[in-house]
Amino acid sequence: MSTSSNNQHDVEDHHLSSSRGRNAVNYLPDYLTDARSVTKFHPSTAPDGALQLSVAENQMLEDLLIPALTHFSSSGTETESISSAADGLFRADQIYYQSTHGRSGLRNAMSSYIQRLCKIPSSMSLDNEKLVLGAGCNAVLENLCFCLAEPGDGVLLPTPYYAAFEFDLVARAGLKIIPVNSMNFHDEFGESTSPIQSSVYYPNRKSLDAAYQISKDSGAEPKILLLSHPNNPLGICYPPDVVKECIDWARDRKVHLISDEIYAGSVYKNTKLDGKDTFQSALTLAADYQPSSTGLGKGLNLGPYIHFVYSLSKDFALSGLRVGAAYSENEAIQIPMQKLNDLCQISSQTQLTVERMLLSPPNDNLESTNMLWTDFFMPQNQNRIRLRCERLQNCLDDSGISYLESDSGLFVWMDMRTFLPPREKESEIETQNSMDKRERQLYLELLHQYGLLFTPGRSMRNELPGFFRCVFTAASDVEFDLALKRIKAFVTDKTNT
Repeated sequence: MSTSSNNQHDVEDHHLSSSRGRNAVNYLPDYLTDARSVTKFHPSTAPDGALQLSVAENQMLEDLLIPALTHFSSSGTETESISSAADGLFRADQIYYQSTHGRSGLRNAMSSYIQRLCKIPSSMSLDNEKLVLGAGCNAVLENLCFCLAEPGDGVLLPTPYYAAFEFDLVARAGLKIIPVNSMNFHDEFGESTSPIQSSVYYPNRKSLDAAYQISKDSGAEPKILLLSHPNNPLGICYPPDVVKECIDWARDRKVHLISDEIYAGSVYKNTKLDGKDTFQSALTLAADYQPSSTGLGKGLNLGPYIHFVYSLSKDFALSGLRVGAAYSENEAIQIPMQKLNDLCQISSQTQLTVERMLLSPPNDNLESTNMLWTDFFMPQNQNRIRLRCERLQNCLDDSGISYLESDSGLFVWMDMRTFLPPREKESEIETQNSMDKRERQLYLELLHQYGLLFTPGRSMRNELPGFFRCVFTAASDVEFDLALKRIKAFVTDKTNT
C-alpha cells in the first residue's frame, strides 16, 4: 500500500474510532486470539478439534445449579412468600432505580456469606455501607483501582498473574502494571529442570521493595499491591504469614493492598498449618487494625489501605450472572465507589435471585434454619474439583510431568520445560525474546498437533518459559477423558523421538 493510502487509512480511523478504543484490545493476551482461530472439539463434527483448557470456568455443576436457580428465581426465601414476589419473577420495587452499590437485601446477604466464607470472628462484622456490588469482579476491581490511583500510577502484581488484569486495570483506568518477580529472592530457587517449589512464588519484603523501586524509577508512583489469593494461575493459597507480610509491608509503605479472593470457596485441600486452615482471608488477617491515630470504628477496622474483592463467578460457576463485590473501609472512596458503580450495576432481578440463593435452605422441607443452600452446595463443588484435580495430577505423574501440588482454584500449574525447543545459544544468558519464542513453539505444538489449549505461562508473565496452566474444570467428562489421553500421547511421542 502506498504512503498516501496509509495516511488516508489513518485519517479514516481517526474519524471512525478513538485511539484509546483501538488500543484497548492490545491489552488482551495473544492466547485468546489463538483460541478463537482453531476448531473446537465436537464429538461428532470435530473429534480432532482443540479442547478448551485455558478459560477459568467450571462446567461440572449444571446439574446442581440449573434446578436451584430456577427455584430461586421463581420463589421466595423462608421469610418471603411466593405470592409477595409477584408470581415469583418481579416485585414492584424491582422496576425502579436501585441503590447504586446494591439492594440492601443482597448486601446484607452477601455480607453474611463473606463473613462465613472468610471465617471472620463473630465479634466483628462487615459494614454493609462499605460493600459495593457490581457487574462482575473485573468491574468492581477496576472501579476500586480507579478510586485509589491516578492514571500512570503503578500496580504491583506478583508473577505469574492472571493475564486479563492487564486489560482490566490498564485499558480504561490507565494504570501501569509492575511485575513483582520473586524467584531470585528465595534461596531455594534454582533454574534447573528440577521441580520448582511453591515457596519461590511467594512475594516477600525484598521482592516487593525491588518492584516498588522499579515502579519509582519508571516514573510510575507505586500505589497498589494486588494479590490473587488463592492464586490464579498457581492453584495454591499463600500461607497466612506471606499474606500478613504483604499487609504489613503495604501499611508501612502506604500502598493499597487489594486481595482478590475470587477462589476463596474453591479451596478443596484444606491442610492444617499450625492448627490453622490453609486459606486465611486478608480480611481476617488485617482485621482489628488499631494504629495510634485511629480508634475502633464500625466494620472490621481494616484501616484505609486494605481492600477486598470477590465474585460468584468461580466458586458458584455463575460468571454469566455478573455478581461481584468490593469491600473497603477507606472513607475517602466510599461515595466515589458507589457513584462509579452506577455504570455497572447488577440487574434488580439478578440481585433478588442471588439474595434468595444466599439465604435459602437446601430445600423447602428442611426444618432447620441453621443450614443454607450454600452450605449444601459448596462441599459438593469442592469435592468435584478435588476429584478432577487428582485425576489430572495422576496423569501428570504417570507422564513424568512436574507440577505444583494444587489446593485451590480450578487449575494445575504444569512444568513442561523438558519439552521446550533447545536454545539457539546455550552458552549465553537467555533473552526474554528467546524465552517467549521457545514457549510459543511448544504452546502451538500442543494446540495444533495435540488439540490441547492451555494457558501459556509467559502470557502471565512467568519468569521462566515452559509452564502452562491447565483449567481442568473447563471441560465436560468426555472432553476431560480425551484431554488425559492426549497429554499421554504427547509425552509418548516426545519420549520416542
